[in-house]
Order: sequence, then structure tokens, then C-alpha cells
Amino acid sequence: MQPISIQVVGGSLGGLTAACLLRDDGHDVTVYERSSRELEERGAGIGFLSATAKYLVDRAGLDVGEISVATDHIRYLHRDGSVAHDQAHRYYFSSWNTVYRRLLNCFDVDRYRLGHELVDFSQTEASVTSTFANGEHATSDLLVAADGIGSMTRARLQPEAQRSFAGYVAWRGMVPESELPREIVEQLGDAITYFVYANSHILVYPIPNIAGSVDPGDRLINFVWYRNYLDGGDLDDLLTDRDGVRRDLSVPPGAMSRRHEAEARATANARLPTVIAAVVEATEDLFIQSIHDIEVNAMAFGRIALLGDAAFSVRPHAAAGTAKAADDGWALAAALRREPSLEAALATWETSQLALGQSLLARTRDVGGRSQVTSTWVPGDPDLIFGLHRPGD
Repeated sequence: MQPISIQVVGGSLGGLTAACLLRDDGHDVTVYERSSRELEERGAGIGFLSATAKYLVDRAGLDVGEISVATDHIRYLHRDGSVAHDQAHRYYFSSWNTVYRRLLNCFDVDRYRLGHELVDFSQTEASVTSTFANGEHATSDLLVAADGIGSMTRARLQPEAQRSFAGYVAWRGMVPESELPREIVEQLGDAITYFVYANSHILVYPIPNIAGSVDPGDRLINFVWYRNYLDGGDLDDLLTDRDGVRRDLSVPPGAMSRRHEAEARATANARLPTVIAAVVEATEDLFIQSIHDIEVNAMAFGRIALLGDAAFSVRPHAAAGTAKAADDGWALAAALRREPSLEAALATWETSQLALGQSLLARTRDVGGRSQVTSTWVPGDPDLIFGLHRPGD
């Protein structure tokens, strides 16, 4: 089909990937981001699956080694720190900031519009119009809603698709390698390292530093620790920051209740292998993300498409959340090239991406249940390998 005008609402990784791809195909693309400043995630680690890396490698010409850290082992520890399981397997890990900065550099700065929070939208047979909190309006042929887990677009178009708390949160943190003893860096720097115990697990892996350096000694050691909490009072208390403000989904670095931070460090020292507990202890500011599921039964609504977390929010256990958002963008661009009309393109795209979202959500629910509920997580199980379409893919 002929090039069209497209507005992408949400300028995070999924929205930026889609915007770059659609721009490359000749479409007139503008990104509207609610934040008044360029985004920042304090460098939190992400699994760098091929769908996430694909644009930067295939289109921007970057080497994967410039933007991620490779690990060659999946390693499990016993409580005493001895190795319980070790298998050769290559993963790539990056940081949210590193990928965001590189994608942003690929897009047109004058088409990435900050300070545009979507507050309303409407559509006709011929166009779709967005209204932003600053009073501006935008009209285009297509609206790609990449506005995340709290998507206003999804709430309007599919209000029955409510998020569901999974029963646990991810405690997170990063420590510069330079601030850890050399023996700890040597133990943790070449692998993704797990410790699994009753109804919980923690994983540790190296990532680029805040500036994007992947050089040994400059990198960060990143951890993600899943811990169970009861919905309601327990979760409310945990999500109440040190200023007494109840946060919605997460508490950022520097805002965690000091009482909860102290409890987490004490639990790490009591329950985790010393080498992993040392990383938790050395983290300056712990932070948390509550784990939720969101599932939709439609992703295309006339001239509006839901992309990434605006459609499906999946648990992190396949390391595929950012990959799913990127894949949505690749699939949308391909459908618009192949099909003769926007309606046909969105129908084709929706069919494939709904199936992928449903499959990924089911798989991550299963993996999370093995760890946090049934305690049936078995080191070496091939079902636990990261992947988007299936384990290892």
C-alpha cells in the first residue's frame, strides 16, 4: 500500500522501534511521548533477544557486542555458593538506557515530541485524531498506541482487559563491577547466575553501564529477585515510598521505604548465597516492580493499533517483553508493505500478534508458577530458556 501518515503514542523501546521501521518504509511518522524529558530507566538490565536487537543490528549497522554483554553459561548455585548446575548457553544482556539511546539516535529528533500526554482520541472512516494534555491535536491515517502497561488507549478501547497482580514483585538493583571484590566479578561476570529456593528465585547477570560501556570493569552487575506478597495490605505497604506516597506499579531507585530496603538486605544475607547477597548489599538504591498480567482479545480497532505492553503485559521470565513490543513493530511494518489496504494490513497483523501474545503470556505464567507457587523449577529444564516465540528462539 502507499505511504500513510502515522502517529505513534509512546516513545519507549517498542514505540521507537515501530516508528523507525515505519519511517524507513516511507511513512510519515511522528512520535508523541508524554514525558517532558527524554526517558531514563536508571540502566536496568534487559534480556537482549534477537527481536530487540534486530533494528540496531540490521538497520543501524551496530555490532551486537557494542550494545550488549554476552554470557556463555547458565549457572545455578547452592545456598553455600557451590555450583549446582552449569550449562553452556549464550545470552546477550543490555540495559534499557543503552537500547533507548541508540534507537533515539536513529529517529528524527524533530519528530520525537516530548510533553504530549494523550488524553482523548476519536476516529472516522478516513482518519484518527489525538488530543493531548497541552491542548495540541494530531490527525493521521493510523494511530499506533505504544503507551505501555497503563495504556489510556487500551482502557478506552478494551476496558475489560484489566491488569492482574501475579502475586509477586521483582526487587532489582545494579552495582558497578568496580565497586565489587574481584572474586565476585569473576564468579558472576561470565554467566547468568541463578539461586532458586522455596517460592522464590534470583538471577544475576552483567550489563552495560549507564553510559553504555560494555568493557569489563566498566559494566554493571544486575540482579532481579522475585519475592511473593499478598495483594492488598502487604502490596500496598510495599508500594508506599519513603515519603508516604502509594505508587502504582513500581517504586524507583531512591524512593523505596527504608524499612523495606533494610528488610530486603537482611533477607538476602539470611537466605541467598554469599556471592549474590553481596551484590544486593552493595546496591546503593534498591527498587521494585510489581508483576502483572494483561491480556487483550483484540489489538486493532479501526485505525488504531495496540502495540507492546499496551496490549499484552507478560511476566519477565522469558526475557521477552521488549522483544514482543519490537516484534509487533516489525510485523506491522511487514503487513503494511504486503497488504493492499490499511484494513487488510491491520487484520493480518492482529491475527499473528494476538497469537504470539497469548502464547508468550501462557508460557511466562507457567514459569512464574513453577518458581513462586509450586516450587517445581528444575535447573537445566529447556522450558526455562529465554525466548520470544518459544524457549531458545
